[in-house]
Amino acid sequence: METIETIETTSVDETFAFGRHLASRLRRGDCVALIGDLGAGKTALTRGIAAGLGLTQANMVSSPTFVLVQEYPARVRIFHIDLYRMKQPELELPSLGLDEMLQEGIVLIEWADRAPTALPRRHWHVEIAATGQTSRQIEVTPLA
Repeated sequence: METIETIETTSVDETFAFGRHLASRLRRGDCVALIGDLGAGKTALTRGIAAGLGLTQANMVSSPTFVLVQEYPARVRIFHIDLYRMKQPELELPSLGLDEMLQEGIVLIEWADRAPTALPRRHWHVEIAATGQTSRQIEVTPLA
């Protein structure tokens, strides 16, 4: 996989804006694998993606750590999954109905690196790294 875009953001607002930009490239059936340490900005980026897909209340978006999956109403249905607390994410992710979610909308998966073999063969790989107090480096790799 070759990275197609690397961007440095300097604030939460810029990370959100980049999420809106990324949303313009997404279509029903796409899966976005969000990878980054705790506090790297995965949920901030997800808020931007959701807003870019037409979610009018981006503040609805929160990390689904305890509920595992959240669904947001937008132009295309958004499914937001968090693998952080799963004990066996490789086994649990498919049982959440991932295939059905992909048929109905776009799936955004936080901590996707915990279940690499359970991800769809074709997916967006988005890696976020903190480079300072509020700055982030975001690398986007196209559908694999």
